[in-house]
Amino acid sequence: MFGFKKRENGLPMSSKVESVNRASTMDTVIDIKGLNKCYQIYSQPQHRLKQAFSSFFSSLLGRPLERYYQDFWALKEIEFSIQKGQTVGIVGLNGSGKSTLLQLICGTLTPTSGTVEVQGRVAALLELGSGFNPEFSGRENVMMYASILGLSQTEIDDCFDQIVDFADIGEFINHSVKTYSSGMVVRLAFAVIAHVNADILVIDEALAVGDAIFTQKCMRFLRDFQKRGTLLFVSHDISAVQNLCDSAIWLDHGGVQEIGTSKAVAQSYLQHSLQALYGDEEELESIEMHDNNKTDQVSTVPTYESQLSFTDNLGCAEGWQTGIAEITRVRLTQHTGEPSVVFQGGEKVRLIIEATAHQALEKPVLGFVFKDRLGQDLFGENTLIIGSESQQSAKEGERINAEFIFTLPMLPNGDYVVMASVANGDLDDHTQHHLLHDACVIKVFSSNVRWGLVGLKFDQVSLRVNDSKFNYENIKE
Repeated sequence: MFGFKKRENGLPMSSKVESVNRASTMDTVIDIKGLNKCYQIYSQPQHRLKQAFSSFFSSLLGRPLERYYQDFWALKEIEFSIQKGQTVGIVGLNGSGKSTLLQLICGTLTPTSGTVEVQGRVAALLELGSGFNPEFSGRENVMMYASILGLSQTEIDDCFDQIVDFADIGEFINHSVKTYSSGMVVRLAFAVIAHVNADILVIDEALAVGDAIFTQKCMRFLRDFQKRGTLLFVSHDISAVQNLCDSAIWLDHGGVQEIGTSKAVAQSYLQHSLQALYGDEEELESIEMHDNNKTDQVSTVPTYESQLSFTDNLGCAEGWQTGIAEITRVRLTQHTGEPSVVFQGGEKVRLIIEATAHQALEKPVLGFVFKDRLGQDLFGENTLIIGSESQQSAKEGERINAEFIFTLPMLPNGDYVVMASVANGDLDDHTQHHLLHDACVIKVFSSNVRWGLVGLKFDQVSLRVNDSKFNYENIKE
């Protein structure tokens, strides 16, 4: 695991250079030692000119150098190493030095002191539109950006069509980038870095502006990349850091505050953020885990509510198929079967998946999974639950219909997708013949879900003080 040392006054100074898995130095792909970055801040534009003259005359006449600027240390004594195959999250408030650190790793900035050693090809998605010329077309920018990332002209020609397909911006590939929306810029930039065969990927908050379907595509790529490469992921979304990263670095005012597992760092960072919000009114103290020491807790929780819209995306969904079976329709209706495009959450609904067998299927299986914007599985089911004794076969050309009746949970605001699939076989041995990652798109709005991935309806919430008991349902009435 990453090491961590502190200054004598108790403030964080830097991390020790230790590998997470104690691998040999041959596995180290990023090695940072004593890294510092200082900027000169001028209060007025003319002070830059005065500083230039002061430097010239001080060296010419031997006069003392006058300073018209103040030093701002964006990074101070940063030390850590990252091993091949790791996924490391970087968290911190705005201005903590995250973007500066990434630019030093990528080589677009020069350190004031210290060293940054990087092994392998680095592809980065930093500031929105960085590396693109707004006057050039998307096609020209792909050529330029890919060459900057180290691809030869032959390599660019070989992967150009895949880049265009991944970006999926249509005829805009031939238009100037200055006419693009922020989402289109991200699509094109991510498509390039996804096809440069990089050893290290650096992602800086770039996916925050993407739409639901493209974000799902990016997350699938990142999870696949994690199997073979090293990923640095910067985000203010702590849930995303915990879900995607195995380790994390917390930067604060240019220094390393903590390095460790993503869960531990996320908990510390959340407590620090809340303490900053509360100020001197409340002091948050860390609670250590003790065996056989239970604490009663009481709280009042309002009714969870949410509204969501359901959109069929079957014609644009990505996935794979064998040609043996095909999903033809996915619907979400009221429990009674009445069609609807807006749901409240908490009501009984019916999810219907229809498929066609192009060849005979001895044991057809249909299923679905609800996924959030990070590609996390929220819930799902398939027809294997019926049992093998009730399994029906499907002949060539026959239609297969599966219905799932369940209580729709309340979901936080955001975009979700429904993955649907048709397979043949049983739990231990089956083959997916058609899988669609985003067969449907769910957009949740007007949600009162405040904690967690889903909300639940509570029958009653009580609070007792001495002999007086208060029920939320009574207060509501």
